[in-house]
Amino acid sequence: MSYLKPAEFVQTMIATGEAKVRTSTRDLILRGVMAGIILSLAVVVAITTITQTGVGIVGALVFPVGFCILSLMGYDLVTGVFGLAPLAKLDNRPGITWGRVLRCWGLVGLGNLIGSLLVAALIALSLTMNFSVEPNAVGQKFIAVATARTVGFENLGFDGWVTCFVRGILCNLMVCLGVIGNMTARSVAGKIAAMWLPIFIFFALVFEHAVVNMFLFPLGMMLGADFGIATWLNYNLIPTILGNIVGGLAFTCLPLYLTHAKTAPVVDDESQVNAVPAFSLK
Repeated sequence: MSYLKPAEFVQTMIATGEAKVRTSTRDLILRGVMAGIILSLAVVVAITTITQTGVGIVGALVFPVGFCILSLMGYDLVTGVFGLAPLAKLDNRPGITWGRVLRCWGLVGLGNLIGSLLVAALIALSLTMNFSVEPNAVGQKFIAVATARTVGFENLGFDGWVTCFVRGILCNLMVCLGVIGNMTARSVAGKIAAMWLPIFIFFALVFEHAVVNMFLFPLGMMLGADFGIATWLNYNLIPTILGNIVGGLAFTCLPLYLTHAKTAPVVDDESQVNAVPAFSLK
């Protein structure tokens, strides 16, 4: 079959989480850098199409191309490892500690940040002709979006912070489904379809993604947006990261783990399979 059943791909999720936790520092950072680069370029494609067409849904339709490319290349987004890496610890894989899980998160996130900032600098240079002219229409769109999702939240105070946090939860619920989608099919076409759908949803609904925001808001500042690093961190990146952790782990990966990896199938006398929940995390 070209489709893997949940009980099968959940085992792949656990094994993938373990592999990422055991990956060397060099490779975690390098894969994170490349993922940040590719995802950032996908944001540019999406914003450009929105600016050209005036239709936001068009940007959402094209944005997943970057996610699909980086996933097929085996690069890592910190949003994905937020959900997958802890499964190795919860499953009691030998030698896996919470310290190693946090190390994985930190190194992948660092790589994502480096890649995102690199592309932000290059795109800022490109949109301003080496900072010799004012940003074009695409650049102005970046400024407007970045300002609305930092200063806009800041103006609401705690309510804005909570809103960003909730959008981070909803975002990584979808993004981790995209990560898992790459594990649900054997064909490249099937993998792309399974990844495309949830990523389209997150972008179309304007949820908050930590790596996208590592690119979008620094680029806005480079182009002249009227907010600073403190506003970006306090009213966007920090609540987004916390929301992404909750959404990816608690709302996506953990439920799949509990119901498909920690449930024992029992065949009764009539050869019917009944699910017997076993919620022990060892």
